[in-house]
This record gives sequence, structure tokens and C-alpha cells, in this order.
Amino acid sequence: MNSPNSISPLKAKIFVGIIVGAALGFLDGLSSYLTPAARPLFLLIVLSSTFKGFLTGVLTAFIASRTHKLLPAILAGLGIGLILSFLAATLTPDPDGHRYYFQIMLPGAVLGAIVGFSMQKLGGARQRPND
Repeated sequence: MNSPNSISPLKAKIFVGIIVGAALGFLDGLSSYLTPAARPLFLLIVLSSTFKGFLTGVLTAFIASRTHKLLPAILAGLGIGLILSFLAATLTPDPDGHRYYFQIMLPGAVLGAIVGFSMQKLGGARQRPND
């Protein structure tokens, strides 16, 4: 049974997933400013990338909490990142109707793999020190 000073592994992994996923998603969105064609949609891109990273973190946490192995967590994050990025690229064409699959899916896959890795390395339940 858990002591009152411990955090469940699922909660710890969800916390790490949310923080790492949202932070990396935010940075991914900020990088869109480097593409002049994306500047009119900059705020939308930053917000949607942050949400996509947040969602990748939460979904990956549920899968990663079922195993303590590194590779399945990384592959789960990679797959979830690819799926969410594919949906984002498919559903959001630019004003000319172009879809940027590679430019959206590559960072999404990398983000997911990093989230999966960080969950297994940082998301283990740790005992809180007694006050």
C-alpha cells in the first residue's frame, strides 16, 4: 500500500508527460516563426503545437505507466506523436490549400519519442521527504 508521502507511478508519469510535452510543443510552435509563410498563423500554431504536445504527453503516460522498459515508452510516444501530427497536418492546410506533412510530422515524432524517454527516466514514483 502507498504511504501518504508517495506519488503513484501513473500520476508521476502524467505530470512529466504534461510538462515535457507542453514545453516541447510550445518550442515547436515558436519555431514556426522562422518560416515566413507561417507567420500570419503564428499564434494558432503555437497554441495548437502546445496542445498537441500536452495530449501526446498524457496519452503516452497511460501507455508508459504499464511498463518500466524504455523502448516501448519511446515507441509509444513516437507513434502517438506521429498520429497526432498527421491529424494536425491533414486538418490544417495553409490558405493556399497546401499541407506540410513533413514539417509537422517530423517534430511531432521527435517530441513523442523524447516524451516517452523522459517519462521512463524522470517519471518514476519517488518518496517525498518527510517534513
